[in-house]
Order: sequence, then structure tokens, then C-alpha cells
Amino acid sequence: MGEATEPGGARAVVEALRDVVGRAAAHVASADRDQAVAYDVASMSAAVAAAGELLDHDANHDATFGPDHGSDHGADHGSDHGAGPGPDHDAGHGADLALLYAADVAADLAGRLTGRESLWGVDGTALDGVAAHVAAGRDPAFLERVAERVLATGEAGPRHLSDELQLVRAAFREFAADRVAPVAGRIHRDDEDIPASIIDGLAGMGCFGLSIPAEYGGAAEGDELAAMVVVTEELSRASLGAAGSLITRPEIIATAIARGGTEEQKRRWLPMIASGERLCAVAVTEPDHGSDVAQITTSATRDGDEWVLNGVKTWCTFAGRAHYLLVLARTSPAGHRGLSLFVVDKPSFTGHEWRLTQEGGGSVEGRAIRTLGYRGMHSFEVRFDGWRVPAADLIGGDGGLGRGFYLQMQAFANARLQTAARAVGVMQSALELAVDYARQRSAFGRPLADYQLTRAKIARMAGSIAACRAFTFAAARAVTAGDGQLEAAQVKQLACRAAEWVTREAQQLHGGYGYAEEYSISRLFVDARVLSIFEGADEVLALRVIARRLMRP
Repeated sequence: MGEATEPGGARAVVEALRDVVGRAAAHVASADRDQAVAYDVASMSAAVAAAGELLDHDANHDATFGPDHGSDHGADHGSDHGAGPGPDHDAGHGADLALLYAADVAADLAGRLTGRESLWGVDGTALDGVAAHVAAGRDPAFLERVAERVLATGEAGPRHLSDELQLVRAAFREFAADRVAPVAGRIHRDDEDIPASIIDGLAGMGCFGLSIPAEYGGAAEGDELAAMVVVTEELSRASLGAAGSLITRPEIIATAIARGGTEEQKRRWLPMIASGERLCAVAVTEPDHGSDVAQITTSATRDGDEWVLNGVKTWCTFAGRAHYLLVLARTSPAGHRGLSLFVVDKPSFTGHEWRLTQEGGGSVEGRAIRTLGYRGMHSFEVRFDGWRVPAADLIGGDGGLGRGFYLQMQAFANARLQTAARAVGVMQSALELAVDYARQRSAFGRPLADYQLTRAKIARMAGSIAACRAFTFAAARAVTAGDGQLEAAQVKQLACRAAEWVTREAQQLHGGYGYAEEYSISRLFVDARVLSIFEGADEVLALRVIARRLMRP
């Protein structure tokens, strides 16, 4: 593949990018008033952060990372790719990817900056000092060199997982290949329920208790978020809708209970969630209040030892199969301070519709919303009509009144992190499929993989995946350290947008076959589209989370 790239060029580009984003963040006065510029600055901040994490990925191996164990690509894609070169070659490949990605980010930033220099507060020559490095990273001959390694292995770059995380990855990759991949296409095409064998198998592997402390039946030991990232990527690589999203709901509800519940509630609910005996769904979004959670109108009114729920929730993924619904409801008119969280216990239902009634006339019913992709879990509209919930099922008891918004937002940090890992899994699968197809398919007398444009696409796909993967682990460390709200929002926004582009490019390389349902890449493409919408829409994360934190004095 030629000589390895020195990291100095990539580092110079990243430092220049950080300087531009920092100056712009200090210059933009209001994320609410200057939305167009604030959105661009927030989005670029995420890409620049990812470029920095990819640059340091090989150099800074802490407890999360250890010696790379090579690629086992081909386990369920039928590839004949080998394990690839050893660590020295991997290190050079990592430096190449860092330069490639940093150069792509610089080109993106330059495009957003052009014509808006005064609005950014940045001179148009801000990146002139690194122009030679950017040119080197965008040179088609360089991209071809990077693509050689990717075409040989199907891997975006060295992962540097610890021995423990490598074992976790191998176990869940095998499970995904044996249990998920064979049925993923059928579940998508026919909009079927997820088979019980997948849910039961994941429960048996401790999948639903990754972030629950051991004293409550879980497996959390301090680095659980890194394990969650690995597990989520491998399951999403096989299918986003049939496996990759199964951990998200228990992750959200368990985090809310662990942080806000009483001791009695933790002991009553968490072991059942950790074991998989009780499945979970989240009922937060409403038809008229999408991402504006603080304005929800579903009400909870106290009546003796019970609360009475009235209202409609939408996009409640897995609400049919779930036994526990985490419901955010209004217990007082005091804006976001008037919201509280309830755990609503219900039977599990298969299919696309269900209904329950209580003595006295209360009811709750769900109807699945037909979607382009992300099938298997089903997303429901859920209607509460006088549904009675025991007062003991308000998270935190009386002390939890008015804390629902805060608990929900804290839980969403883990969910956003996990959604980034889902996006990386989808992208990794798309890359592997694109590599396999490019190697096997010929056009005009030559394999697709021999064409410069094909190689440039594959190299850029790998750079984006490697950056998002490195940033996901970095965000996991930040969340574990105690905050990480900014990093979780940044990596979620970045990785989900990247997944749309990567799956689109992989589908394009398949030509007409990429549009056929029988080819998995078509499923990956429509699944990827939802990622920028749920767990915090792209624009909302950029303007109301990322930009506000960047512009904070």
C-alpha cells in the first residue's frame, strides 16, 4: 500500500479546524436567532471532534483499548477477506484514515464558510496554512492507496479493542450471524415481529442489564458503556430493526429508575429489566410536540392512591411487546418542571394492534405506524383514556413529582450514545457489502473495485466510519466520567448523518441491484434514514444542545 502517512499533517489540519470552529462559536450571538450559521457551526464541531478522536485513536490506548486483534470480516457476508496485515500496517492505515477524514472535514467546512465569513467571524483564508495537507488528503491517488487496505479486509480501520471487549464483540457477532442475519430480510419485507428466539437469546447473554448495577441484577462494572457500544454495533450490523435497537429502551428506562427511583422501585423493576423478563418501551413524544418535550400535554391527575393518565403518545417503539411503558406526563402546568415519569405495567402483545381496559372504564390502546424501514420492533401510537396507574409507579414517588423532564434528558444521553453505535453498525455492514460487490462485479471488462472512483468512494466511507467509531468510544468515556451530554449529542448527530451518506454510496455502487429488496443494502439504506430523526432530531440536537453548549460563556 506504500509508505504510511505521518500524523503531523492530519494534526495540523485538525488544529486549524478547531481554531475556526472555536472562533465561530464565540462569534455567533444566538443559536435561536442565527439558526442557519449556528447549525453549521454545531455540525462542524461534531465532525472536528471526531477527526481529533480518530487522530488520537492509535496513540492513546487507555483501558478501553488494547492490541488490535485483526478483522474477522466475512462471518456473515460470505467474504473471502483475510485477517489483514499486522499492527504496524494498521498503524499506518490509521494515520492515512485520519488525514483523509480531516481533509474531508476541511472541505466541508470551507463550503459552509464560503460567502458567510462575516457571519462566522472568520477570515476566508483561515485554512490556507494547511492547504497542502488538505490537498494531500484529498488526492485521488492517496484515496486509492487507502482503499487497498479496505478492499482487502472490509474493515474501516484498526479497532484497538481490549481483550475483554474483543471477546464481547466475537460473542455478539456470532449471535448476530446465527440468529439475526438469517431472518433480518424477512422481518423487514413482511414487517414481522422480532422472533422470541432473538429476544430470549439476548436476555440470556445479559444484554438488557449492561448498564444496571450488579446489586440489581445487572452487569454494570464501570466500563459498561464501552461494552454497550460494542454490542450495539454488532447487533446493528446484522439488523437495526430486528436486533440493534433492542437495548435502547431498557437502557433509557433503567437509567431513569437508577437515577430517580426509590430503593423499593429499583429492587422491584431493575432485576426484571436486567433479566429480560420484562421488556420496555418509552412513551414521550406526542403528535403535536415532537422534539419539544417540555410542551407535552398528556396528563396525570392524582385520584387517591392512583394517577389517571389521559393523552396520546406517538413513535412508541416496541410498545406492543413491552411490559413496561416509561410514560412522561404532565402532573402540573409548570412547563418542564410540571412533568413526571411513570412506569406503566401491561401485558406483552404481538402484532400491530392491541387494547386494554380496566374496571371503571379506563383504557389504553396501541396501533403500529407503518414505516419505510426500521421494522420488527414496530413504532406505535398509544392512547391513554382514563388509565389508572398506582401512585407507587411514579418514579421517585412523591419526591419524583416534577423531575420527569430532567430524568428523561439524563437518560437520553445514553440513548444518543447508543444510537451513534447503531449508526456505526449499519455503516460497517454497508461498507462490507459494498466491498464484496465491488470485488465481484465487473463493468466494461473490469471489476468495479479496479476503478478509481469506486476506490475513492470506499476510502471516504471507511474514513467516516472510523472517525464515528472512535468518537463513539470517546463519548462513552465522557458519559462514564459524569457528563458527556455534549459529546453524546455531537456523535449522535454526526454518525446518523454519516450513516445516510455511507449507505447511499454503498447502494449506488450496487447499481440497480441496490434498489431490489432481495439485496440487504436496500434495507440498510431505509433503516439509516430514521437515525437522524429519533433520540433527538438532527436540527434539535444541533441548535438546542450542541450550539448552546458551544456558545455558553
